[in-house]
Amino acid sequence: MSSFFFRADRQTFLNLRMKKITVYCGSNKGKNPVYTEAAQALANEMIKRDMSLVYGAGNVGLMGVLADAMLKAGKNVYGIIPQKLVDIEVAHQGCTELTVVETMRDRKWLMAERGDGFIAMPGGIGTFEELFEIMTLNQLAYIRKPLALYNVNGYYDSLLKFLKHAVREGFLHQAQLDLLVVEDNPTEILEKMTAFEPTYIEKWEVK
Repeated sequence: MSSFFFRADRQTFLNLRMKKITVYCGSNKGKNPVYTEAAQALANEMIKRDMSLVYGAGNVGLMGVLADAMLKAGKNVYGIIPQKLVDIEVAHQGCTELTVVETMRDRKWLMAERGDGFIAMPGGIGTFEELFEIMTLNQLAYIRKPLALYNVNGYYDSLLKFLKHAVREGFLHQAQLDLLVVEDNPTEILEKMTAFEPTYIEKWEVK
């Protein structure tokens, strides 16, 4: 088999592997309209690639923007939400499939299990928690899936600065940080996630 066909077959495999994207994002839209525009741009790129959305099932904030755009284009949207949030009426009833779970812990694990890759958009504490949980699951090889920061408007610049500080201080492997895709463009994000090659860092001690 020629190298060309090997590359083509491998790319087909990678594209098939990346069909459901779990997106973490804010239940608010933020003060700058650039965040809403970025959510729409991500949805457009996922639609173009015939991808499905896995998310926290909210009908508000950036979550609602993303889900509405995907549903309008006829794409599958899988929402996962705890009963407590359903009770206060933030669940998106238009989801292709709405899974109601008991706890936030159940929600996070199911979102991690169902997604082929993960994107953290701008968001609040819940988004930060989900981001670091996926980093941890990848580090411990519970999963081996790509994770990206959609760094809209430089939102995560300060966090990235802190993570580099953690590397310098010997509490985080540079190799672990290198696994994190960081881009402000959804096309670049999905290209890099599709090309992701999982690695496992065996040494616990940071040198």
